[in-house]
Amino acid sequence: MSENNVNENLHIGIDVGSTTVKLAILDAANQIRYAVYRRHHADVRATIVEVLSEAAKDFGDKRMTIAITGSGGLLLAQWLGIEFVQEVIASKTAVETFIPKTDVAIELGGEDAKIIYFDNGIEQRMNGTCAGGTGAFIDQMAALLNTDAGGLNELAQHATTIYPIASRCGVFAKTDVQPLLNEGARREDIAASIFQSVVTQTISGLACGRPIRGYVAFLGGPLQYLPELRKRFYETLNLDEEHRIVPQNAHLFVAGGCAIAGAASETVRAELLSDVLDRLKNLGDIQGSEVVRLPPLFADQAELDEFNARHASERVRRGDLASYRGTAFLGIDAGSTTFKAALIGQDGELLWTHYVSNKGDVLGCAKAAIAKLYRELPCDEAGRPLVTIGHSTVTGYGEHLLLEALRVDSGEIETVAHLRGAQEMLPGVEFILDIGGQDMKCLRVKDGVIDHIMLNEACSSGCGSFIESFASGLNLDVSEFAKTAISAENPVDLGSRCTVFMNSRVKQAQKEGATVGDIAAGLAISVIKNALFKVIKIRDPHDVGNKVIVQGGTFLNDAVLRAFEQLSGVNAVRPDIAGNMGAFGAALLARDRFSRQDSQVSGLLSLDALEALAPTHKTVRCKACSNHCLLTVNDFGVDEATGKHRRFITGNRCEKGAGALGQATRGEKVPNLFEYKSHRLFDHYTPLAAEDAPRGTVGIPRALNMYENYPFWFTFFTKLGWRVVLSDPSTKKTYEAGIESMPSESVCYPAKLSHGHIMNLLDKHPDFIWFPCSKWERQEDEGAGNHFNCPIVASYAEALRLNIDELRDSDTQFLNPWLPYDKKDHLKKRLFVELIQAHPELCGTGIAAPTQAEVDAAVEAAWAEDEAFKADIREKGAETLLWMEKTHTHGIVLAGRPYHNDPEINHAIPELLTSFGLAVLTEDSIAHLGTLERPIRLVDQWMYHTRLYAAAKVASERKDLDLIQLNSFGCGLDALTTDQVQEILESAGKVYTVLKIDEVSNLGAARIRVRSLLAALKDQADEEAEARAAEQAENAAGCGACSLDVGKLLAEAEERAAGNSAGGADAEAVQAAAAAIKPPASFTEKAAPEVQAEFKQRDSGASTEFPRAQFTKEMRDAGYTILAPQMAPYHFELLVPIFERFGYNVELLPSVDHGAVDAGLKYVNNDICYPSILVTGQIMEAVMSGKYDTDKLAVLITQTGGGCRATNYISLIRKALKSVGLSHIPVIAISFKDLGEVNPGFSITPAMLYQAVSALQYGDLLMMCLYRTRPYEVEPGSANALFDHWMNECKKQLARGVKRSEFKETVKQIVEDFDTLPLQGEGTKPRVGVVGEILVKFHPTANNQIVDVIEREGCEAVVPGLIEFFLFGAAGGIFQKDPLGRSAKGAFGSKIALKVVKALRAPVTKALEESSRFNPPASIYELAEYASEILSLCNSMGEGWLLTAEMVELIRTGAPNVVCTQPFACLPNHVVGKAVIKELRRRYPESNIVAVDYDPGASEVNQLNRIKLMIAVAKSNLADKEAEARAARTAATTPAVEEAGALDVQETRA
Repeated sequence: MSENNVNENLHIGIDVGSTTVKLAILDAANQIRYAVYRRHHADVRATIVEVLSEAAKDFGDKRMTIAITGSGGLLLAQWLGIEFVQEVIASKTAVETFIPKTDVAIELGGEDAKIIYFDNGIEQRMNGTCAGGTGAFIDQMAALLNTDAGGLNELAQHATTIYPIASRCGVFAKTDVQPLLNEGARREDIAASIFQSVVTQTISGLACGRPIRGYVAFLGGPLQYLPELRKRFYETLNLDEEHRIVPQNAHLFVAGGCAIAGAASETVRAELLSDVLDRLKNLGDIQGSEVVRLPPLFADQAELDEFNARHASERVRRGDLASYRGTAFLGIDAGSTTFKAALIGQDGELLWTHYVSNKGDVLGCAKAAIAKLYRELPCDEAGRPLVTIGHSTVTGYGEHLLLEALRVDSGEIETVAHLRGAQEMLPGVEFILDIGGQDMKCLRVKDGVIDHIMLNEACSSGCGSFIESFASGLNLDVSEFAKTAISAENPVDLGSRCTVFMNSRVKQAQKEGATVGDIAAGLAISVIKNALFKVIKIRDPHDVGNKVIVQGGTFLNDAVLRAFEQLSGVNAVRPDIAGNMGAFGAALLARDRFSRQDSQVSGLLSLDALEALAPTHKTVRCKACSNHCLLTVNDFGVDEATGKHRRFITGNRCEKGAGALGQATRGEKVPNLFEYKSHRLFDHYTPLAAEDAPRGTVGIPRALNMYENYPFWFTFFTKLGWRVVLSDPSTKKTYEAGIESMPSESVCYPAKLSHGHIMNLLDKHPDFIWFPCSKWERQEDEGAGNHFNCPIVASYAEALRLNIDELRDSDTQFLNPWLPYDKKDHLKKRLFVELIQAHPELCGTGIAAPTQAEVDAAVEAAWAEDEAFKADIREKGAETLLWMEKTHTHGIVLAGRPYHNDPEINHAIPELLTSFGLAVLTEDSIAHLGTLERPIRLVDQWMYHTRLYAAAKVASERKDLDLIQLNSFGCGLDALTTDQVQEILESAGKVYTVLKIDEVSNLGAARIRVRSLLAALKDQADEEAEARAAEQAENAAGCGACSLDVGKLLAEAEERAAGNSAGGADAEAVQAAAAAIKPPASFTEKAAPEVQAEFKQRDSGASTEFPRAQFTKEMRDAGYTILAPQMAPYHFELLVPIFERFGYNVELLPSVDHGAVDAGLKYVNNDICYPSILVTGQIMEAVMSGKYDTDKLAVLITQTGGGCRATNYISLIRKALKSVGLSHIPVIAISFKDLGEVNPGFSITPAMLYQAVSALQYGDLLMMCLYRTRPYEVEPGSANALFDHWMNECKKQLARGVKRSEFKETVKQIVEDFDTLPLQGEGTKPRVGVVGEILVKFHPTANNQIVDVIEREGCEAVVPGLIEFFLFGAAGGIFQKDPLGRSAKGAFGSKIALKVVKALRAPVTKALEESSRFNPPASIYELAEYASEILSLCNSMGEGWLLTAEMVELIRTGAPNVVCTQPFACLPNHVVGKAVIKELRRRYPESNIVAVDYDPGASEVNQLNRIKLMIAVAKSNLADKEAEARAARTAATTPAVEEAGALDVQETRA
């Protein structure tokens, strides 16, 4: 080697991304000497070997430092023993080295998106649980347009229109793009719209409340190679030339930064590139550990042969087209991703089929296919066809377009077409599962009629197009993909949640060395798991029956079919034309319809007309209403018969402009209570003129609970002399206006819209904005257990206040006091305090502030107006029901929340329904007519939902009414309520339909569901009519089905109204009849029983009461085993001996394994939060294990009684037990609130409570001592050994009953032992706090062993104790007494409880104060004070203000690095967790907080990356901060505890 080679300082950086490998070699001057960028098609290892081999040709003999980074580099770095650099640190290093003036860097990768802020300290955001809007997403979208990312860029250059495309999730975006393609929108426009959605997703999903300002750098492959994507960023962020930074080699940035950061590391060593290459080649087939493996699809060849033989026989009867003569029938299935057609003869034999991918051009495919058919029809010598098409029927997404464009004779909803095809193939079929490109349909059939329809929700995870895009990503076609899956030996478990989660799991598995076959097989299994557990929610195989048919192109994949048979335990029939069954069914329907038509030939366009068809497209804005939809007009030229243009219009939300022009719909005459309510709610009220409003103006956002409470607040302020300014109606622009301030990307769309409404009000400059918080809504149903608002509605105004920067700089004040909205008298006092006394400056100039008496009068008037508003809605409901009876119209209760009245949220679904001639009612218009038999299964504690159940009850008691539930994506509570509503309806024989809505505006899926529901209702009605006809023939008596009373009422009313014109008489008669049925005097009452009886048309035949098994004294004496789920390992282990000592045979379930998660997903709604899945899963796994005698078994569960879902663990467990026929197992609830549970054999005595407090103190103390010492122990394992010793000792004490003196002594001894444990380097590691949702915070499975991760990364974990959570619960009574009008007695009780616990904790506090190593935790009053600086202490749902307080305490006591853990979509944490982070950063610039979502499907690697980044920042902050932290710690511990106690009186005014 020459001299200069040795001295040359080279550094190599390798960046292993999710889709590409990047390598850069830098010299000492940081110049790139060699670089490569390559896609790895999932074969990471081979690609790295290849790339390194190429580099080694030139540089193999040189020593250099080597570092690796990227999501796929972690394991490689461990295996090869080379330096690993956290990805973001690599980015940061590169930015600081090459483009130092950057303020914000936006980096898009294959599956990750990051924003790094450099303007004060470094702060970084990374996509959490979703890869929407990244490179992989752009590739998927490009594939839909039949091009690649570069092609997408070309197309986007010529765009003229931007369509709204959902940015939340790649799967949703697909559901938006596909219909645009199917409806003929320009591909150029779609391309630019896709880029815009990436921009929106990046900003809303990552900025999370922090605006992007200053110099912005664009990094990463997609931004480097797609200038049009950058252009959309420039426009959205309003960036001028000067502030855009687009470095050369942006795609190599991370690799370059990795090389520099790696070289700077203390542990790195220079070595030869060739040595590393040898190590890499010798790795062999190492398997990683994160991804769980499953048994193979076929155990042996014999199984495979049996399978092949069985399915080979399932063939449709064929005919020969060339020799066929006469009439044939054509069926077309224009699906979302494929185009299918089938021609059958008169006996149903299949003559011709066609199946192609539609590549986004439905019409082009249809033209080509039908032209091909015409050319293949046999002709005589003269060229006249010998086969004529008698009738044609079209089904599928493109149905309406083809009906108009090709003159197809009839259309049919796809569910009906599939049923018809299946019945032909397998007479008596009971179950049909059809997995298509983007949709999954599952039909249960009873007596030849569809009895239950299930479709995939707003998300097409795990459908065919997913497998296809996956296969192409691996460079395979689908059939090769299936072949490799069948022979795979260790399929990968990919979970059953979101496709994107699967994506990241697949990437993970690849990085861990799984073969393509393992992944393919895992994918097939997960598609079916998704179908069975998520869509169909199957509990046990018998649910599907014995005659099962599977169809849809996806099932042509043998691996998917095998997975279905394995998981469902049934042998299914798969027709050989599985992908074409929709078209085959449509052809059979065409044959049925031919007999009923007059002409002998179909009206389908002839071959010449087809070839001449040259449609044109243009986009226009519809002006028919305020939605101003963007319409696509397809013009098919002039029709010879009528001389008019044939047009097809799509894109509008309602049916006014849709379809062919000039058809009047029935919809105009049908009542739509959504429309009525909207007018009655907002337009009904006229604000004071400016000169009549001496006090000025108040802004009210048209968002969330204002859809319920606006009449109250409008009247209140108007009475007192303020002019009310309402924000404008929502549009997509409203959403975009608030995008920069949204702290949580997974919160529901209604909450996201509220940000835009505040921005809109700020533009109107009112004196102040009023958006109060209220934990309780007014109670409407005495029988309900409580009347909470959901956590978002109750407290989201806090998130707005903390995150909208413009509120800080504006003159407009934002007031969001917590008010006792449910208590009129208390509300008067609080409004005077919170508004008049607190803000005299807002009460107007030159006029006296309102007095208490004036406020009282205004509240009275407002209360009365609120009553009047609700009475009007109820009256309208009764009137509509009577109108339906009179006109024989069917009605739909479109049930959701009040804010679903917003057209931007409901996407004009009410108009869609009226276009089918259905009357539309709201849930609050009829809820008063239904009384539930209680207790229902759920703990009924949310007011809006109580209405929902009552409305479902009313629907179940009427023949002419059905219910469709609206469900916002990410609504945690609906994971519970949808099941309850479904139970109420289905037990009464009604069909349940739920529509999941989000920012997506594609109504295709909604239309399918509504039409399927109508088809099912029509079938049911036909059956009933036949039965009635038969019955009438038997006994020719009158029909007793009609309810006489209503008829009589109407007759009387008609007589009164006689003399008017007929139409008027009808309308007035109905109104008079409705007025005669007065709604109850107050909204808190139900309608009188006789009125309810009047509206009942059928007996629902089922009670809503859910029987609860009780735990009796006899059971206790008989030694029943009581299973308790594991929630916090150390603490719960200590509680078990207490129960045993008091005569309960309690068994604590083991710390969870993977099986519990699977069991949980099987038994609970998949949208429910992770803790609910874990708890239910642990219990069901144990119950079903065969280890216990199920006749001598009970289950124990805690119940909080708050407004979070935790109160309903008990109802989930009961539901699961019932579903497996074990509802006799009692479920015992431990709760400090009366939630109506009765268990005579189980009670918690004061003596037990005392022992339990001791146990929890032991748990907290031992956990604290262990975590504080273990990172520094001299002798590895010594801290754990000491911990285990004391754990056993404490258990022994608790088993015999711990005495006070013994407790004092033990505590002192524990602290002394840990104080003297030999440690080294104590306090030198960064301290990382863990806070969050209680179960995820303490349960190692739920948080993926977070404490181990923190310690492995060279840090010390700090986990606040469990007792604080109980104290926080008790303290609620004190802090909510004044603001929310809770009882003084309760507050007094709370104070005593806190005093008692403080006294019981005194020995621990004393021991910790005297210790040299440990500090006592802050008292609950100190914690309350910390939290009250940031938000109100009325935030009590979930972990409430305690979560915020713990973060502040950690920051103040030298642990400024915090992981805030929560289950994905945990509602309270959107506000008290994610929403306070920005304010904490503002107050405590040293804070370094990362919020991590946990979910069964979430990628562990992504969570690790985010935690590691936080730790990397912590380490770099530590050195500078040590001195400061020490000073702060001394300052923080000086105030005496006594003062804190004196606080509690004023503390309530927070």
